[in-house]
Amino acid sequence: MSFFQVQAPKKAVKHAYDPALQPWVEKYRPKTIEDVSSQEHTVAVLRRTLTSTNLPHMLFYGPPGTGKTSTILALARQLFGPDNFRSRVLELNASDERGISIVRDKVKNFARQTPRTQAVSSDGQTYPCPPYKIIILDEADSMTQDAQAALRRIMETYARITRFCLVCNYVTRIIDPLASRCSKFRFKPLDPSSTSSRLHHIASAENVHVSEEVISTLIKTSHGDLRRSITYLQSASHLGGSTKPPTPITPSDIQEIAGVVPDSVIKDFAATLGVDAVGDDMEIDSPSKKVTGFDSIRRKVKEIVREGYSGTQVLMQLHDFVIEHPTLSAHKKAQSALVFAEADKALCDGADEELWILEVGLRVHKAVS
Repeated sequence: MSFFQVQAPKKAVKHAYDPALQPWVEKYRPKTIEDVSSQEHTVAVLRRTLTSTNLPHMLFYGPPGTGKTSTILALARQLFGPDNFRSRVLELNASDERGISIVRDKVKNFARQTPRTQAVSSDGQTYPCPPYKIIILDEADSMTQDAQAALRRIMETYARITRFCLVCNYVTRIIDPLASRCSKFRFKPLDPSSTSSRLHHIASAENVHVSEEVISTLIKTSHGDLRRSITYLQSASHLGGSTKPPTPITPSDIQEIAGVVPDSVIKDFAATLGVDAVGDDMEIDSPSKKVTGFDSIRRKVKEIVREGYSGTQVLMQLHDFVIEHPTLSAHKKAQSALVFAEADKALCDGADEELWILEVGLRVHKAVS
């Protein structure tokens, strides 16, 4: 073949998909609504829709990582099956596509199409496949007011062939005319037992050894967000597996990955402010409690800032330590809480972290002394 001879175009090579590279959040996403954890009421209601196939417009709301998106995707797969899922379900993330143009173009065009059904499913199973489509608007609380207003008419006009599912964290950001057209489902933060059983299941499937202390730390740092705890577990497993032999996962590894300030740092800072740990350590009203002042508090704040800890995270954990302290009086806790509230507002507005950590430290010290 000469140098100038035209070669036949090569066929595109499909890249092999490696399941080991898949995020565990997606790998262990519930396949059916029965797999959804700790949302018994919602699952019970949706289970009945599978038998009647009479699905209303729905509004799922609740904290992040509680299974809202996973639930509606699992329900859609059980309704339509793998073959009809792509043509019957439109999933949009409203935080990316939240303008009125998306509602008028993409949403309206999909909503007006008459659904078509593939007679035989490729997996040999029978699915209800009701005569309507589902449009999932994730992060719907990020949609503009105009976009939400435009959505009202579309929901009414095409209700016969299209159902909407709005997924959001803050239901108060959904306008009332839109919320009144939907059946509301509240998703609760996962209880520790449900989160623990799910994490144990994933760790067992991935051959990752985790202790009860590690599971407890995952639950504590994720605050009921199962998605976050699974992500922390996967990151910790990669961190431990990167060495030979693999090192066991410790609670401090989880705290480091989660960006949480170590408990020892918070307790030491609190002791500098005059709030000592209780139990095995010195009690707050002990006469031997060390005397603190402006210079010692300023030095401790500079140490914390030099370590690179987030000011917001430091104040949040210090807040929990002070408010949950068993021996502080209610009056002292109330005074401290006002200080933390002012600091949170200031940091949200872009104030200097070091100055506000110092401000909180000095005023908490004054409140508890």
